[in-house]
Amino acid sequence: MTSSSRGAEIIVDHLIAEKMPYLFGLCGHGIVGLMDAALDRRDRIQTVSVHNEQIAGFAADAYYRVTRQPVATFTSCGPGSINIQMAVANALFDASALLAITGNIPTQQFNKGPFQELGHHHQADFVTAMRPYVKRSFQAPRADMLPGLMRQACTTLVAGRPGPVHLDVPFNVFEERTDATLQDPATWRAGVDWRCAAPEASVQRALDLLLAAQRPLILAGHGCLTGAAGAALRRISRALGIPVATTPQGKGVLDDADPLHLGPTGRDGGYPGNRASRGCDVMLAVGTRFGDRSTSSWAEGVTHSAGTRIIHVDVDPAALARNYATELGILADAATFFDQLAGAARALPDVHPERRAGWLETTGRWRALWHDALLPGRLNDETPLHPARVVADIAAVAPRDAVVLSDIGQHHSWMVQQWPAREEGLFLQSGGSATMGFGVGGAIGAQFAAPDRRVLAVVGDGGMLMHASAVATAVEYRLPVVWIVWNNSGYVSIRDLQRGFFGKNREFATRFRDQGVDGALFSTDYALLAEAMGARGVRVERPADLAGQLRAALDLGGPVVLDVRVNADAPRHTAGAWDMPPITGPRPSFDPDPMASG
Repeated sequence: MTSSSRGAEIIVDHLIAEKMPYLFGLCGHGIVGLMDAALDRRDRIQTVSVHNEQIAGFAADAYYRVTRQPVATFTSCGPGSINIQMAVANALFDASALLAITGNIPTQQFNKGPFQELGHHHQADFVTAMRPYVKRSFQAPRADMLPGLMRQACTTLVAGRPGPVHLDVPFNVFEERTDATLQDPATWRAGVDWRCAAPEASVQRALDLLLAAQRPLILAGHGCLTGAAGAALRRISRALGIPVATTPQGKGVLDDADPLHLGPTGRDGGYPGNRASRGCDVMLAVGTRFGDRSTSSWAEGVTHSAGTRIIHVDVDPAALARNYATELGILADAATFFDQLAGAARALPDVHPERRAGWLETTGRWRALWHDALLPGRLNDETPLHPARVVADIAAVAPRDAVVLSDIGQHHSWMVQQWPAREEGLFLQSGGSATMGFGVGGAIGAQFAAPDRRVLAVVGDGGMLMHASAVATAVEYRLPVVWIVWNNSGYVSIRDLQRGFFGKNREFATRFRDQGVDGALFSTDYALLAEAMGARGVRVERPADLAGQLRAALDLGGPVVLDVRVNADAPRHTAGAWDMPPITGPRPSFDPDPMASG
């Protein structure tokens, strides 16, 4: 960096030094200084312009999940930056890193109440507005502070539990010049390793508990995905002969076809994962906070049982012993801990995984029961399409290495429960925040992250209507994303909640209806909407057509929207539950072996 650089130049040069290849954002008067610097450096960092700030945030979020490389977003002051808060919060909930750069009013206008100053309680106070949604919120009142703030911000993104960081820059700071030196981040952080290992005694204690157990289980949470622990998890599972369940957010850390994999737990989980979780005597839980969705709202005997001895490993100390009594709590990185455990096991002459053959036979039987129960739905030929048939047909056509995103809605429950995840980290979802739009807009970032892979987004009609501008962005940048719109004419996941909590006749304001005449169900024509934006659009109304139309969409090489008409009332087998105190939700509908000892 030469002397006398503009603030905007310092920011963009640091992003380039951090090897961030993209800037996702939407123009606005408060951010034009940054855009001007990006223009001069467009051969080293590409600016991707979207039509809704949330799409920028979702795209940056998904980009990180696929590559483990953070990128940045840019938004203007006022409504532009307020609009990205939802996407930034989504990243925080799911431990995904992005740098949100927001423009603000000039410092010379602080406290004068100018256009778009968020300052009723404090001057230009967007930092306070962002604090609940980020790991750290920085504001740069002077250009000479930017080198240090950029370095700190980019370190905070990935240190410990990953997450979004916010940098707020007043307009004049983009333009001010400074002689402050930009330090090379590779030199500054040379040799730094943020992974934390467990104490040797704790590793040995965990191994002793697992080897002494009759019915041990590994529960892999989202931290195993963020920590890229899939390979290490697979090695230790096989070495010790211990089956693995995942939390809903941990889905995709193992291949569903792995014989030791029992699938997800909790509200949207399957029978094998839930049954083994409540039937095990020792549980090694890694990278999970034991939230309500993954534990069936902590209801005794549904997903977990009080008699289970829990070894809890997490990189976040606040997660340990938070919601369940813990036999042993360990602060450690997921992959590092699994490798430590495997090393300790290799030092023992008598691990003998075959001792757990009876337990594995039992969990295998639970897998078979669940598979047989789901098969009729997967083969269903009725119209509108059965949800299980939709999932099965997509899985039959999608390439093994495709990046598959699920948005939020009724389809998300079916996807978490029944999507056959293959390679690690290629199933992306909004978990902690359950933000509608992540799948729609995240597909943009996923395709930039994996240009040689196919990207498929399974999205609800509600989420697609909220964020359909993503299709126009895909057309502009020639991204071959395929959106599969799960069209059931409404916010049907909430309709189902109303029915489950208040009764079958208590549906209200959750279906899309023509209010003019008789309240008949209404649907946007998403295929026509796609065509209007320059993409290919196809309506799919017959089960026999979906697989073929998806193959044609993948072969096209451009953006495609498949408007798939799906049965909103098809019953789904449930093996978990979800309560909202004081209301107790419905109990599992599928539980053929409730009292078996395992």
